[in-house]
Amino acid sequence: MPVPRVAHFVFGLREQHEPFHLLHYLAVESCRRVLEPETIHLHYRYLPYGLYWDLARPHLTLHRVDLVPSVEEMAGDERHVPARYRYAHHADFVRLDALIETGGVYADIDTLFLRPFPSDLFEHPFVLGREAPVRDERTGELRTSICNALLMAEPGSEFATAWRDEMADAMNGTWSNHSGFLGDELTRRLPHAVHVEPPATFFPFGSDRAGVVELLEGEGDPGPALSVHLWSHLWWEETRRDFSDVHAGAITEEHLRAADTTLARLARPFLPGVELALDVGR
Repeated sequence: MPVPRVAHFVFGLREQHEPFHLLHYLAVESCRRVLEPETIHLHYRYLPYGLYWDLARPHLTLHRVDLVPSVEEMAGDERHVPARYRYAHHADFVRLDALIETGGVYADIDTLFLRPFPSDLFEHPFVLGREAPVRDERTGELRTSICNALLMAEPGSEFATAWRDEMADAMNGTWSNHSGFLGDELTRRLPHAVHVEPPATFFPFGSDRAGVVELLEGEGDPGPALSVHLWSHLWWEETRRDFSDVHAGAITEEHLRAADTTLARLARPFLPGVELALDVGR
């Protein structure tokens, strides 16, 4: 069964105290204009607000979701669900639930779509992308990993179901064990049920400091990438400077229109009011 031509985002699993950000709007808008899905579904708990939400809202089908019981049961236990990761762990489950139910393309809401996805990708039962090796927070070991920021699935996917069934038991207080490392293990255990793309397809810029700086401050080339993940959890807060001096508050329309950075160049065609012919190999 082919992957349906629908898209899914997950947002607002914690209370919203800031307006929907420009970058979140750009994720939706680039998806709408590049992927051209039949429907864009937003799975949320707390409804966004603000100017960019008002612009995105007409293009979205909304689904209010409950918090995931298995995550809530472990909430507050830093050995399994650290408070700083709680919203993200809920999102790990919600994305798989959506794909199991209806299938489609899931993307984190800090994604920029660059090129239409080749038709053959939609013929696989499940698609995900490999990322550069990730350091295990518990052991310090560099381990192979996939990234769950871009997923494609047929409805009822065997791979998605197995991942969903095992995820709670794999939660160990880290960001990656139940998502990146477990997903990687499942690609070896269920090779018939999954297709794995190289990092260059969805994650051309790494999640290390060099990759984030190249994306936010440099003039990098995404090459043949279909989409770009912005790794926003690593640099979003103004007080966090270990990956970049750039933070969410600095990324405005004015900045993206004027800057010569990788992010600005890739995002500029999708800014509000900008209608450019996208020469992306259609």
